[in-house]
Amino acid sequence: MEIDHIFICAAPKAQEAETLKEFGLTEGTANKHAGQGTACRRFFFRNAFIELLYLEDTAESKSELTKPAKLNERLLSRDKKASPFGICFRPTGDSEKQPPFPCWSYTPIYLPANLEINIGNAPVREPMWFFLPFGLRPDEAPIEKQRTFNHSKGLGEITSLHVIIPKIIKYSEPAICASKVKGVKIFQGDEHLLKVGFDYENRGQSYDFRPILPLVFNW
Repeated sequence: MEIDHIFICAAPKAQEAETLKEFGLTEGTANKHAGQGTACRRFFFRNAFIELLYLEDTAESKSELTKPAKLNERLLSRDKKASPFGICFRPTGDSEKQPPFPCWSYTPIYLPANLEINIGNAPVREPMWFFLPFGLRPDEAPIEKQRTFNHSKGLGEITSLHVIIPKIIKYSEPAICASKVKGVKIFQGDEHLLKVGFDYENRGQSYDFRPILPLVFNW
């Protein structure tokens, strides 16, 4: 499997997206998750994308369908115990259509009836690890769905992802499985943090978005 996209929990309307735009990213189309109570602003790269996820409807986020996903706990966490991240994977070939880690099937109403999201069985102090059997690279999507990949910093593909998780003693099975994906590493640290590497970091540059976002880019 490989990285499909990353979400970061954001404030209402995801105003943090303006910081990414000021850095030089081109914003793609936004998305609303009908029935889930969330929406997002998105930034696309050739092989994956980053979305800033925010709460729109608390009642929907607490519905019987959505509640098990624990998005509300992540979006409203004030004590920093819940990870604000979600790491989504997709198959790298037809032989990988089944999720490679223990999970449960989430079928939100915004998906067609024949599709599902496989959410890993992991505590909220870890990122949400999930798997899209139907996921595609953004640059392989139908032409009408392709997004803008041109960013002023010239960032092309996400080639590494370092996930920092504070105060964790034992990793879940989905986390262990995720750590075996090419380019993905998990570390213990003092805070929840993502370090995203682009294009094999050939230019030796970096940018730290803290304290606006728990995010560091290396390229």
